Amino acid sequence: MKKLILSAALAFAGFAAVQASELKQVNNNKFETVSVQDSVIKTPIKLEELPDAVKKALEADPYKAWTPTAAFHVKESATKEYYQIDVKKEQEAGSVKIDKEGKPVE
Repeated sequence: MKKLILSAALAFAGFAAVQASELKQVNNNKFETVSVQDSVIKTPIKLEELPDAVKKALEADPYKAWTPTAAFHVKESATKEYYQIDVKKEQEAGSVKIDKEGKPVE
């Protein structure tokens, strides 16, 4: 029983370490949360700050029926960057990954 409790505690500690986030002070008293997970940096941005190519992609099929609710700039490595846009349609919710040229990311 002690081994089970110990292994559960270690698993939780490992999970907590992976879900780390960092607070950055942006302006005087405003803070921004930046999630860092396994060298992936996910920074929240305003929808109106998305590049024009990404906005155009969201206005085209198959995304035009969905409403964007939040956006993030995601940097996985030195060469892989994209925008993750959270979307919703009625009761459904999801997210879309689009690069800066407006192309879907797998």
